Amino acid sequence: MHTRNSGGAVTPMNEKRARKPQPKARRPSQMRLVEPEGPALPARLVHLRHLPWRTCYERQLNAENKSINTQKSYFYGLTPLIETTLPREISLDDEDMSALSIESMAARMEPMNGRLDLWAHNIAGLRPTTFNARLAAARHFIKWLGLMWPEHLQRVRTGKRLPRTLTKRELTAVLEAAHCSEHPAMALLVTLMLDTGLRVSEVCELNMDDIDFEDGSARVLGGKGDKDRLVLFTTRTIRAFEAWLPIRQTMANDETGPALLNQQGRPLIPRSVQRMMDMLAVEAGVPKGKLTPHVLRHNFATGLLERGADLVTIQRLMGHATIATTRVYLEISDQTLREVYHRAQALRLDENNDDAGSVEPLTPSTSGAGLERS
Repeated sequence: MHTRNSGGAVTPMNEKRARKPQPKARRPSQMRLVEPEGPALPARLVHLRHLPWRTCYERQLNAENKSINTQKSYFYGLTPLIETTLPREISLDDEDMSALSIESMAARMEPMNGRLDLWAHNIAGLRPTTFNARLAAARHFIKWLGLMWPEHLQRVRTGKRLPRTLTKRELTAVLEAAHCSEHPAMALLVTLMLDTGLRVSEVCELNMDDIDFEDGSARVLGGKGDKDRLVLFTTRTIRAFEAWLPIRQTMANDETGPALLNQQGRPLIPRSVQRMMDMLAVEAGVPKGKLTPHVLRHNFATGLLERGADLVTIQRLMGHATIATTRVYLEISDQTLREVYHRAQALRLDENNDDAGSVEPLTPSTSGAGLERS
């Protein structure tokens, strides 16, 4: 098929269709890197541009189900970035900073004006994990504003760090000190974290109506990542609860409230739990800083692994989002490898012995198993 142009010449239709298409319009976040005047905000923020940035950003974090601790960490990391001043700029106080509109904040956070680079240089001396956490907060904020994160600002390598755990001797000393502690909830607190792998925030938020004593389990509601999961109790955990409940009744009449209370009858908070661990470490003769709620959680996981539990089971009991987080517990010591090897070999020989009786199953437990007080 042919067409005539303005001069009367005949032009093939295929040639007309083969014209070069117009280039696609760049996204606002791409245009910001090359246009110093800064175009309009992305469409999702246009109608919010005159509102205070902090309130709107808090709503965004809540919409993404970011935990309270994550939100605190984000704002704590963003404050030095926003306060970083360029030449001939006036420093902002807390009130002025919070009052900035989204539009003004987007202009201030322009990636190519040098503020991000100056801030990154100032925090370069932090520990790698802390530096990466600050970088993650800034990246999330920059992306929310519709800006592009500079490719030259990258996470630093942190290396492989193995989970810290207590030795069997240290664990025995901690359990003994917990049962002798003047704090009435200390024994239950240590036993609960060691036998269930609960995070410190989950222990503090555990309510009485979340616990099923007949089933020997508890339901963790809204854990990290807003996930629910089931944790299981050992006989030792049940006994610790039985010793604690009469004491709790003298502190509170509420049978559905927090399971653990402080000496004033108020719910425990993570910071107070850490202080309790610091005091317990002194009483048990454990080096300062080695006894933390998370160390007890690590002991729970490594104990399961030592007794033959598979990674998927450990992942579910720990509440890990991915199996990659759980896989770090495979990096166990040579001594543990020897123990697992000899135990597995002994079990194999028993199974091959026709005259042998039934073999006692190796039930996964915590690394505190066998440390029962007489």
